[in-house]
Amino acid sequence: MGALSGQVATRDGRTLSYLEVGDSEGPLVLHNHGGPSSRLEARLLADAASKNRLRLVCIDRPGMGQSSRQNARTYARWADDLVTIADALGHHEFGVTGWSEGGPWAVAAAAYIDPLRLRHVTSIAPGSYGVFGDNWAAEYLSKADALGGSLALRFKPGFRLMYAVLGITAKHFPESFVKQIRNGAGDYDKEILLRPEAATAFGDSCAECFAHGSDGLVRDAELLYRSWAFDVTKIERPVHMWQGLDDRLVPDPINKTVADRMPGAVWHPVEGAGHLVAVGAGDDIFRIAAEELGAP
Repeated sequence: MGALSGQVATRDGRTLSYLEVGDSEGPLVLHNHGGPSSRLEARLLADAASKNRLRLVCIDRPGMGQSSRQNARTYARWADDLVTIADALGHHEFGVTGWSEGGPWAVAAAAYIDPLRLRHVTSIAPGSYGVFGDNWAAEYLSKADALGGSLALRFKPGFRLMYAVLGITAKHFPESFVKQIRNGAGDYDKEILLRPEAATAFGDSCAECFAHGSDGLVRDAELLYRSWAFDVTKIERPVHMWQGLDDRLVPDPINKTVADRMPGAVWHPVEGAGHLVAVGAGDDIFRIAAEELGAP
């Protein structure tokens, strides 16, 4: 099927917007987009979802894309929102995936949602920056990302300015934005972003993140850098963690440490892959999701 847009109302009066791809009759997978990104990220994963006969629904998190703002953001409240969306779409059982800055929200779902309902969890190259304390992964990050964490914790005006500038570039100069990302990437990611359709989908998804400014992304990212509100060392249910071993945005030692300390982690290293492993290894990632969710 083609991509379908929709909205779901939350119990507290907010609106969550989503884009659906794949098989409308298949098991439901709720996808957490990266940052900066949006529901349009679903387009990058559509082929893999269709091939594995999954109903993949990517939701704009609060304040991003076309979803309403939410002043008091927490991992637990987002888990509640995911359940609300599954209910609205008519699914009792469902899976959750997340990529990059969306990865931690998938892990949080594993911590907060009843496993009788949440039947599959995948976290892809997650930005696990605060999992073991405030900005704990700084030593592994690029100087820019480590600085972002420091600003998020110690100088919010600077953090907001950094994301505002990023938003201007992504929204008004999307080709330049994608080119900047491509120039700083390894060969694996460059090859993907040299595909015209992938570059366009990636650029559109990032630009849409800033449809109403950068505040939503700022609030989202702040939570990632601060010490997480849940304990991954107590998550015993399976959580598939996919990691490119040539990821230059979220280097593999970060998430290997998480996987080693999370009892339910299933580690999937991909040799030579970069941060866009969600696209490059999408068939394999969603094949496992389909198997665990019982796709036909």
